[in-house]
Amino acid sequence: MAGDEKVQAKVEQAKGKVEETAGKAVGNERLTTQGGADQAKGDARQAKEKIEDALTD
Repeated sequence: MAGDEKVQAKVEQAKGKVEETAGKAVGNERLTTQGGADQAKGDARQAKEKIEDALTD
């Protein structure tokens, strides 16, 4: 299960980066903001997984 969460975190981070970059390229502030939010969501998920890993070691 933890592996799936780690993959999901990376997917969210990558998706967010693409959205943010595309939003900046075309001048779409909403898309840029959504991309940043998706990246933050992925970062939070990744941090949670790191904490869980540290606690189970």
